[in-house]
Amino acid sequence: MDGVDARDVEFRNGPVRLAGSLAVPRSGAAARAGVVLVGGSGPTDRHNDTFFPPLRRHLLEAGIAVLSYDKRGVGGSSGDWRAATLTDLATDASAALDFLRSRPGVPSATAGFFGHSEGGWVVLRAATARDDIPWVVTNSCPATTPAVQERHALAHHLRETPARSRADADRTLDLYDRLVEAGRRDADFATAMRLVDEAGRPPGLEFYWGEVDESLWTFLKRKQDHDPAGDLRGLRCPHLALFGGEDPLVPVADSLRGLGASAAHGSRPRRATLTVEVLPGADHRLRLPDAAEPPPEYFAALTGWLHRRCP
Repeated sequence: MDGVDARDVEFRNGPVRLAGSLAVPRSGAAARAGVVLVGGSGPTDRHNDTFFPPLRRHLLEAGIAVLSYDKRGVGGSSGDWRAATLTDLATDASAALDFLRSRPGVPSATAGFFGHSEGGWVVLRAATARDDIPWVVTNSCPATTPAVQERHALAHHLRETPARSRADADRTLDLYDRLVEAGRRDADFATAMRLVDEAGRPPGLEFYWGEVDESLWTFLKRKQDHDPAGDLRGLRCPHLALFGGEDPLVPVADSLRGLGASAAHGSRPRRATLTVEVLPGADHRLRLPDAAEPPPEYFAALTGWLHRRCP
């Protein structure tokens, strides 16, 4: 990309080595702001599949330096994300922000976080743990627990599969609920598999259970009841929350109610303003039907909000 200084970088969070990509506008002047992009669930790399490249390009065109990185155990990064907690992942994001702020031409005072999906929970936790965060952006991040979000996504998948009967869908959701309860009892993977086998692996379960092994089961049960409300109430900076109106994975209406309740909580600092943007018809990555990337109005809403906070 012309006018951009882009390179591979490495930084550390204690024993964990994190590999990523740093891109800084090469305009002869300092960048207007800086942002750390934090990807979603699973083995996400610095590009978050295909979502981050167009986002990175647009931010750079708006004069914003961008750092994204491979999650623990992915790409060039050491460690194992499945052995981590959300707090561990938040400290990785915090180390990324410190590294970004140390780069020449990146203004520390206007460098913040952007977290997509699960990455939103991560950056909310990272931002709440610090006093020097100027702003935070969450993208398609549920204001519910992971257990509630996953059930919503599974129910949507079952509704959208014509071959599924109502009885089959009910059986699958009942098994999901029993797996969540097993996770709360800290049941081992063998116990969870017994529940799945005894239920006859009902149709549609593979959407949730298809890639679950022992290590992923341990991660899921550790994460499932994480409640972002505490971090939302503890924010001490402006927050922009972006959603697609037709996101099949996120309970958007429930999330809006949760965001509003946290923003109105008496303990939340007054400088922690909340701005919500919902793009009608857009999916989990804010794409409209048949589009490969988000539309111009999505990028305009994001960079317009950032520019108002990074004069």
